[in-house]
Amino acid sequence: MDLYPLLNSLRIAAISTAVIFVAGIAAAYYVAKLPRLVKGIFDCIFTLPLVLPPTVVGYLLLRFLGPKRPVGIWFLNMFDIKLTMNWWSGIFATVIVIFPLMYRTARGAFEAFDVSLAQAGATLGLSKPYIFFRIILPYCKQGILAGTVLAFARALGEYGATTMIAGYTPGRTATISTTVYQLWRTNNDMLAYKWVLINILISAFVLLTINLLEGNIKRNGKNKS
Repeated sequence: MDLYPLLNSLRIAAISTAVIFVAGIAAAYYVAKLPRLVKGIFDCIFTLPLVLPPTVVGYLLLRFLGPKRPVGIWFLNMFDIKLTMNWWSGIFATVIVIFPLMYRTARGAFEAFDVSLAQAGATLGLSKPYIFFRIILPYCKQGILAGTVLAFARALGEYGATTMIAGYTPGRTATISTTVYQLWRTNNDMLAYKWVLINILISAFVLLTINLLEGNIKRNGKNKS
């Protein structure tokens, strides 16, 4: 059994999650402080990939990064790099698809933060970076961790956008999701069931982790009250 689809899925999911961990927290933190109307506009923009069909996301990426599109042509001419149909092309797709999950979860955590704690730190002369990293983030860490785990699980199972921009090539771009589809197309049900089982086990582990994190959030909330 070739484990490349598993390893490829894990590295794409890990890299994508690392990217949206930083981007999602930054976007959520600043949007949470905006006026209601402006916040609504940014919410619509940042959450749009969550409601769009993944194939639409993949199509738009192809129209933007394809080898015959301006950005794709520039990278091809300048660096001899083709931005599509590589294993790392899937990162472009998964970053966009899972970003809303991290953003929404982190924003909810920031909005639940007791701002009086930050104000108290400011009166003591603490810098804004210190307040953010030593007060706000630790306070919101459970919600942020839950969003991170959920985003990772979604990235691991992403199919629609990934298959359009990265395709399916055994040993090069194959992921768990694209492998299951190809095995189904070739009537290799036995191997397809094995990959489905692997995906189910990973997903169950992720859901268990999220439940544990949510349990910690509730217990911490009761202790603080």
